[in-house]
Amino acid sequence: MEELIRMLAEILAAARLKSTVCRGRAGEHYFQIGHAAFRRAISFIKERRELTLMDLWAAEDFGKSGLSLFYAFEREGSPGLLVLVVKLTGNGATSIAREYPIASYLERAVSDGFGIEFAGAFDTRRLFLHEVYPQGFHPLLKSFKNGPVKVNTEINAEDEYHFRDFEGEGVYQIPVGPVHAGIIEPGHFRFSVIGETIINLEIRHFYKHRGLEKLAEGMKPAEAVKIAETISGDESAANACAFSLAVEHLAGMEAPRRAWQLRAILLELERIYSHLGDLAGMVVDVAYPVGAAPFFVLREEILRQNATLTGSRFLKGVIVPGGLARDIEPLKLEKLHTYTEEFNPRLERALENISNSAWVIDRFETTGVVKKELIRPLHLSGPAARAAGSSGDTRSDHPYGPYPTPGSRPRTKEPGDVLARFQLKAEEIRDSIGIIQSIISLTRRGEVLAPVDSQEGFALSLIEAPRGQNLHWVYLKKGRVERYHIRTASFCNWLAIEHAVIGNIVPDFPLINKSLNFSYAGNDL
Repeated sequence: MEELIRMLAEILAAARLKSTVCRGRAGEHYFQIGHAAFRRAISFIKERRELTLMDLWAAEDFGKSGLSLFYAFEREGSPGLLVLVVKLTGNGATSIAREYPIASYLERAVSDGFGIEFAGAFDTRRLFLHEVYPQGFHPLLKSFKNGPVKVNTEINAEDEYHFRDFEGEGVYQIPVGPVHAGIIEPGHFRFSVIGETIINLEIRHFYKHRGLEKLAEGMKPAEAVKIAETISGDESAANACAFSLAVEHLAGMEAPRRAWQLRAILLELERIYSHLGDLAGMVVDVAYPVGAAPFFVLREEILRQNATLTGSRFLKGVIVPGGLARDIEPLKLEKLHTYTEEFNPRLERALENISNSAWVIDRFETTGVVKKELIRPLHLSGPAARAAGSSGDTRSDHPYGPYPTPGSRPRTKEPGDVLARFQLKAEEIRDSIGIIQSIISLTRRGEVLAPVDSQEGFALSLIEAPRGQNLHWVYLKKGRVERYHIRTASFCNWLAIEHAVIGNIVPDFPLINKSLNFSYAGNDL
C-alpha cells in the first residue's frame, strides 16, 4: 500500500496536479486531491488492478466549506486503506460506475443524501428516497434540520420509479412485496421469468429508511453509540463495536485488554446465533422443520447466554467507546465455557442429520450460485463471498482487538451455492466456539473502560459482522458528531442475489434468499 501511495503521488506531481497525503489513525491513507486530479488517480488505480472500491460517501464542510467525496479502497492482503478525498467546487462530480460497478449504488445514495450529480452515470434513479419525498429534498445537507417532512400524496407518472425493461416472447413479470407474509421487513423483488425460470431480478429496498446518519448529527459519542446499535438488531454488537472503535481511533487510544477480550466473545456469540438462524431457515425452506428444530433450540440458548452475560438477548447497552459499560463476572464466563463444551456435540448431531438427508442436499447443491468473478466488482464480503472462493475476512485482513486469534483462518468454499453457504456457516460456528473458549481461558481481571477524549477529527473502522464487512466513519467537531457514515455488508451484498437467482426457478428464491440472509434494516439506514 505504501508503494501505491508513493507512485500515485509521483504521477500526480508529474502532471502538475496538487495532492496532499496524510496518514489516518487506523492505517488509512487520506489522499486529498482536486476534481481535476481525480480522473488521473482513478485511471492509475484501475490500471494497477490491485485495489477494490469498498465505499463512497460525502461530507459537507469537511475542513472548509463545500462538499467533499470520500472514495475508500482496500488491497487484498494489506491492512492499510487508501481514501481519496475529492473537494468539489459545486454539486457536480464524475461517475466511476463503469470502472467500479458497486459505485453506481453508492453514487445513487450520495445523490439522494447530498444532491450531488455524477456526470456519466448510467443509473440516476433515486435509491433511498422514494417518490413520496419531494424533489430537491436532500436530508444529509446541513441546510436540512431534522423534523417532519411534507411528502407527496399524489405521484405523477414521470416521478414513479421505473424498473429495468426486460421484454421478449414468453417473458412475464412477477412482483413480490414490498409487503410480505410473516414479520419480515419490506422489500420489493421484481422477477422476469419464462415459465418458472428466472431470467432477471431487480430489487428495490429502503421502504423503512430511518435517517440514522442524520439523527446522529450533534450527538456526543456516548449517545450516538445507541444509534449504532439500532442499525440492525442482530448486528448490535458488531455495529456498536465499529462505532466505538472509530471513536477510539479518533482519540488515539485503545480500549483495555480485558474489554477487547470480552468484546470478542460477544462478537462471536452474535456470529453464532446469526448463523444458527440461517442454518435453520435454509432447512425450513426445503420443508424439513424437524431437521431445523435443533438449530433453533441452540440459537435460543445462545440468546439466553447473551442475556445472562449482558442483560440483553441481542447484546445491547454494553459496548461503548472506551470499552464496556460494565464488566462480566468470571463465574458467568465459566458457565459459558461449560455450555460451549455441551454445545459442540449437539451441533454435530444436527449437522449430521442434514448431511444424511439426501433430499435436503439435493435442494441445496447447485442452487443460487454466487460467482467468484462478482466478488470484487460488487465488493461482496462475509460468508456470501467466502462460500464463492474469497479468502477475505476483516478479522485477519484489517486486524482489531485480539484478532486474528491464534489458529484462526478464514474458511472458504468454492461452489458458491446454497450448500457451500450452509457448510461454511456451520464451520464458522465451530470456529467461533473455539475462539470463545480460547479467549475465556486467557481472560484476566482488569479494567473494562478507559476514558476517551475525542473532541476533533475523523476516523474509520472496519468490523467483520456476521454478514461481512461493516464500515463506519466518524467525524467529530467540538466533541459532537459532525458526520457519521455507515456502510454495512448488506448494502453491497444485496446485489449478489440479483445474480445468484438467474437460471433458478421461482420456488427456489426463498431458499436462496435465506441462505444469504442479508439485512433489510442494515440496508435501510
